[in-house]
Amino acid sequence: MNIKNTLYILLLSLCGVSTLFAQSKLDSLKQQLTVANNDSLRLLILLSMSAESEYRDYALSSQYTKDASPIADKINQPWAKGKLFLRMGFLETMRGNYAEALKYHLECVKIYTQMKDSSRLAASLVDVGSDYRDMGEYEEGYIYMIKSYQMAKNHRDIPTHEDSLIMAVALHNIGTVFTELEQFDAALGHLQASAKISEEIGDEEGLPYACDEIGELYRRKGDFKQSEQYLFTGLKEARRLKIRFLVPRIQSRLANLYLDKKDFPKSLLYYDSVIEQEQTINNRFGLAACALGKGKVMSRSGNFEKAQKLYTFSLTTSRELKARNLELLCYKELALFYEVKGDFAQSLYYFKQHDALRDSIFSGSAMEKLSQNQVRFELDNKNTEIEELSQARLLQNSEIKRQELISNILVIVVALTAILLFTVYRSGSRRKRINGLLLEHQEEIKKRSVELEQLNQVKDKFFSVISHDLRSPMNALAGTLDLLEQKHITPDEFRDLSKNLRTQFNHTRTLINNLLNWTLLQMDKLTIQPEKVSLHSKVEESFATIRMLYPKNILLENEVNAGMMVFADANIINLVLRNLILNAVKFTESGGRIWITAKEEAKEIIVSVSDNGIGIKPEVRDLLFEKTSGYSTRGTANEKGTGLGLILCKEFVEKNGGRIWLESELGKGTTFYFTLPKG
Repeated sequence: MNIKNTLYILLLSLCGVSTLFAQSKLDSLKQQLTVANNDSLRLLILLSMSAESEYRDYALSSQYTKDASPIADKINQPWAKGKLFLRMGFLETMRGNYAEALKYHLECVKIYTQMKDSSRLAASLVDVGSDYRDMGEYEEGYIYMIKSYQMAKNHRDIPTHEDSLIMAVALHNIGTVFTELEQFDAALGHLQASAKISEEIGDEEGLPYACDEIGELYRRKGDFKQSEQYLFTGLKEARRLKIRFLVPRIQSRLANLYLDKKDFPKSLLYYDSVIEQEQTINNRFGLAACALGKGKVMSRSGNFEKAQKLYTFSLTTSRELKARNLELLCYKELALFYEVKGDFAQSLYYFKQHDALRDSIFSGSAMEKLSQNQVRFELDNKNTEIEELSQARLLQNSEIKRQELISNILVIVVALTAILLFTVYRSGSRRKRINGLLLEHQEEIKKRSVELEQLNQVKDKFFSVISHDLRSPMNALAGTLDLLEQKHITPDEFRDLSKNLRTQFNHTRTLINNLLNWTLLQMDKLTIQPEKVSLHSKVEESFATIRMLYPKNILLENEVNAGMMVFADANIINLVLRNLILNAVKFTESGGRIWITAKEEAKEIIVSVSDNGIGIKPEVRDLLFEKTSGYSTRGTANEKGTGLGLILCKEFVEKNGGRIWLESELGKGTTFYFTLPKG
């Protein structure tokens, strides 16, 4: 009997014991259901039956949940809907359909917000964040996880066991996001903080989950010995605690580990074990991930035909599930696969797909927001220290006042103590002056610290933008020249690539201009020279430039009065108009409309740049003008951005004595407003 058959027999024997126990409990629940005499009890029993049968018979578990749905509708209470959607979301998570799970978890967020149930709301926010993470939407996932952590932390003065558990889960999941982004030090810090909370509250399941993720972290770092130790510890604990959801995931990561170590027989053994478990619940994500892993084994073993089939299955499934992280890995492996086979055109195609998706997932703004989490924790700790110092200072001031009162009474009662009291009084005044100077000095230090931190963040953003946005067109140009040299590209293909290169270099030119203006602004080297300027003419100039550089089929309309004059720096007007128009072009579909109007107020002109594009989500509007945020996302034609344009607009408008704001409605468009002095 070989090792593989032995492992399967052992797994089946362990499952047999747990199945008998689960069947016994399920039979008991069925009996309770027959005598249940109210809808609320029947709903809870059906959901429990679904939970008991989820790993033994997924279809049956799903059916029990469907049977519970009309009962929840009949009860028509938020708590009933919340429990039903939570179970539905978990079942979709089990089979790897994270997009569908997200719909149910977002419904839970709405329900618990309506119920004002902070604990369940915080738990639902973690679920939503996890769904976004598993789909490769790391920035969205991070935002929801942070909200969950802060809600659980601030729920009560003394956190309950449930609050602490939610905090531990949120920290753990934030750590997994940092692992995916290869920010390993930040990831390890969050995972260890989560494990510490779990240990303090007696949460045994925290250990195997921590070992699982830390093992994966060390694998990605290339420390295979540490990775193997953590993964085996996690697998042992998961089996001991009967965490059935975790066992196949750890085995899948062991398969990836042995693949990296080029131990192909062991890798295939674990992949096959995971596939057998995932097939019982039809976990499409898990099956697609295993197919990708087995495809790597086949490709490295020379079995290209089977590898190609496995890669194609994994890519198709990841697209259907909208699992961008898995889709990214598929593009990378297919690019390498066709490069080895000598099909350089196909290899270039998948490389470009990989590069575009990678830039979308690992954008500079997302990386900055994630790194700011560490700063938040430090600031929280410093704020706590400041509060303690403030309390001590209040006690000290109270004591001083009490002593002064006693001294005044002694002056009246005993004249001989007048000199002593006068000395004490002067000493107290001197202390107050010294304390005042110390406080002023402390405020100055804090102010300088904030300025230095902002300058450091500007520097980080500068290098982040250069590394991500300036490198892509260079790589694309180099790849095209290589293909030309090797004669692997036709003239028609070269013309198509030239169009793409032109678009990338137009983006790069805009980026460089914004970066230069940004740098001059930060160094206070920019001189403002206001003068009377025709606003209508400046709008026409900006439209002409946009039409020449960005030939997107969008109607541009100048509705500014031809005689309207403003008092402003001409370069500032050009920069603000170009960036706002480019932003509107980016988020407006082909065939859309952009129009600019202006109206006079008492002392200023209010300029509006409007579009009928896709609109902006409410949760990101406040981030657009933050100096250290630089929020950016892809446009309707997959255009890239850096977030610098809107930040520059805000600072230049304010330098010119104006203000800027926006109004937006999803699906209907956005209007940016800014003011200029009258001419």
